[in-house]
Amino acid sequence: MTATSDPRLEAESVTVRTLPGFDETVHVLGSKSYTNRYLAIASLSGQETVVDNALLSDDTVYLARAIEKFGHVTCDIDRQAARIRVTPTGRPMRAPDEEVYVGGAGTPLRFLISMAGHAEGTTIINGNARMQERPMGDLLKALPALGVDAAAVRGNGSPPIRVVGGSFKGGATSISGAVSSQFTSSLIINALRARTTTEITISDELVSKPYVEMTLAALKEMGVDVERDGHRRFTVAAGQQARGGTVTVEPDASGMSYFLIAAAILQSRVVIPGIGSGSHQGDAHLVQALERMGCRAEVTDGSVTLTGAPLHGIDIDMEAMPDVVPSLAVAAAHAEGTTRITNIASLRVKECDRIAAVTTELRKMGIEVEEHADAMYITGGTPVGAEIDTYDDHRIAMTFAIAGLRTEGVVIKDPGCVAKSFPTFWQTLDTLHPTLKSTV
Repeated sequence: MTATSDPRLEAESVTVRTLPGFDETVHVLGSKSYTNRYLAIASLSGQETVVDNALLSDDTVYLARAIEKFGHVTCDIDRQAARIRVTPTGRPMRAPDEEVYVGGAGTPLRFLISMAGHAEGTTIINGNARMQERPMGDLLKALPALGVDAAAVRGNGSPPIRVVGGSFKGGATSISGAVSSQFTSSLIINALRARTTTEITISDELVSKPYVEMTLAALKEMGVDVERDGHRRFTVAAGQQARGGTVTVEPDASGMSYFLIAAAILQSRVVIPGIGSGSHQGDAHLVQALERMGCRAEVTDGSVTLTGAPLHGIDIDMEAMPDVVPSLAVAAAHAEGTTRITNIASLRVKECDRIAAVTTELRKMGIEVEEHADAMYITGGTPVGAEIDTYDDHRIAMTFAIAGLRTEGVVIKDPGCVAKSFPTFWQTLDTLHPTLKSTV
């Protein structure tokens, strides 16, 4: 069965089947974050590049199709092989005649704002209703110093964004890192094609630092050096060219999180191959958090193994791994005592307000949650079945699907929203059920 043939992606709701336990190896799709980064870098390299084990999801396909609109590359997507081939056309980058639409794809939209600075003409970039509420102001303020005229069409700092391009000259700029690290990554990646050396200074504190580390790792893998002063300053020397050839995407640590949590709350064992101790993905540190809660883990160069055990609450700062906060929240709901998850204000401006969403849905399941502006305090208990609203947010859907493996009567509304980052999620979940394994 292919992802596109899974009827659950078109269903109004899915009732999750409970599971007594499991001992399985689970293959997780490629990293969304790395796929997006390799695509953006490849499009600026001038060389043919093959991205292997690419995540082919709503977000990454939106980025590939948007990049093509500038006319300088084609992106050939091979779904069977999980591969994207980026091939230069020999034509200069030009602004597309039509609006560039990216749905709810936040990282692609932020990368494209800077990328449009290389394209001659005026580019309009837009997204869905939620994306039109998400803040882009910090990036818009940083681009003029590099020669790029970028502004919110409605003057509110949010999409649609108008970029007058062909002018990304480089130079020195400063940017706030307090809202999103993706703004910094956007500037660093697109400095690759600037006419002069580009120096980017972080004016305050950079949130979600591991995502910038992933950007630097992807650039290094493709032959681009970035000088740095910690997380305060990044310098991209002019005249560098990213190599072509093949790059391979490691499994997605955020996608891995759901199966780690499944093992944790069911006191089961899971092995995730292809990702290990060398990963730059911040979300991979969820393994250490679960160890602190009582699980046993073995992390090698090439795999992660987690064995669940009775869980207990912890205090944890999750600023560096915000995308797996909902996952840990479900573990906390099954743990003895209270888990205090702090420094997570960035979750307020994700695909939905994830602090409010997780709080609301856990309370539906009978779990005590204390909500703060940048924190959640979750007291473990015995969850009960509930109909889960997913807020058009893939991570809410997948997180509460895992809760349904242990609790009867969990119904996930709009199960198709998982296609944003993990289109084969429901099929992968089936592999944990012995009676379903042979049909997927």
